[in-house]
This record gives sequence, structure tokens and C-alpha cells, in this order.
Amino acid sequence: MILFIKLFLAHLLGDFIWQPNSWVADKEIKKHKSIYLYIHILLHGVLAAILVGEISFIPYTVLIAVTHGIIDLIKLNFQKKKTKRTWFVVDQIAHILVLIGVVLLYENKTIINFWQNNAFWILITGILLLTKPTSIFIKTIISIWAPESRNSHQDNSLIAAGNYIGILERLFVFGFILTGHFEAIGFLLAAKSIFRFGDLKEAKDRKLTEYVMIGTLISFGIAILAGLLVQTLLLQLP
Repeated sequence: MILFIKLFLAHLLGDFIWQPNSWVADKEIKKHKSIYLYIHILLHGVLAAILVGEISFIPYTVLIAVTHGIIDLIKLNFQKKKTKRTWFVVDQIAHILVLIGVVLLYENKTIINFWQNNAFWILITGILLLTKPTSIFIKTIISIWAPESRNSHQDNSLIAAGNYIGILERLFVFGFILTGHFEAIGFLLAAKSIFRFGDLKEAKDRKLTEYVMIGTLISFGIAILAGLLVQTLLLQLP
């Protein structure tokens, strides 16, 4: 794990901290002809070598640098103005997967180590449960109380914002429970209530307020139960 942390730190330094916007702009315009692309590639290799600090790891730093350059070139050549956000996400995921692959290769392990790890499966199941499945469950349960005036306020809201907020809050609660910070759940609930108070007060709709409260409490309740269950299962592992 410490090897991955060092490589991830090198990635953060090379891709964000020490990459000026002028480099990014030059690469987007000139693509493979940009000198900054190759400086950027070299920087990633050097950072990985310095942070790991092992002579035997140098060939792997070359692998990291070369694959980083290939991934960046693919992104630069295929991304458009409307797809920059999508390609940014794909680009970062690809870089992280390469780092994971290098760690497994260097430590002479395989992906089977993850598949055979019971804790991995318990955590992944808990996390996925709290995303779209729980959103659909809550939406189905509280749909019978959905106020008619709710639709009139959607025009002023971001698309699917409520769904993403619900997923994020459940994942936060899940993380708080697994790390033993139960007090943070109250802080999160209070923070959401403060931000919601203005909207609900302005709407002057008691049904809408009750609808939001029911959805919030069910969301937090499921997240708490899932967190406690996963915590219990992890503690029972040998």
C-alpha cells in the first residue's frame, strides 16, 4: 500500500501541482509536437523514481512515464471541447489503473489477491449498495408522498443534483462509521438542514418539507445500518 501511496503522490505532483496551465494549453494546441508533453512525461518518471527511492524500481518508473505519455496523447487527440470533462475522468482512471498494475507487478502479486480478499468484497458491496440501488429504493418508497409543487422547483435545480447529493451523503456516513467518527454524522445532518432550510422556507410548502425530511432520514438510516453491518462483518474476519 505504501508503494501505491508514493506513486499516487508522484502522480498528484506531476499532473496537478507542478503542471502549469500554460503547459496544458500548449499540449492541447500542439499535441505530440508540444515540448511540454515530453517534459511532463519525464517529470512523472523522475518523481516516481525519487519518491520510491529504490534502484530496482527504475525500470518501472520508465514504464509509468511511457504509459502516462500514451494515455495523455490519446486524450489530447480524441477529446473535444464538449467531451473534455469525460476525457479528464477517463484519463485519471487510466493513470490510477496503471499505478495499481505497476504495484502488483513490482510486488509480484496478481489481481487474484484482491478477488480473494473478503474485506474487499464486503466494502465494495457496501459502497455499491449505497449508490444507485438505495436511490431507487428511497425514490420508490417515498413516491406516494411526492408533493405536486415539487415539480415547480426543479427548474431552479441542477439536473439530478438531489440524487448525487443523496449518494454522497450516504457514502460520507458510511465512511464516518467505518472510521469511528459517529459525531461527524450529526454535523453532516445539521449542515444539510441549514442549506435546505432556506429553500424549504421560501417554498412555504409543508408537504415538500415533510417529503424532504422523510427522504433524508431514510437515506441516513440506510447508510448507518449499512455502515454498522459492514463494520461488524469486517471485525469478524480472521
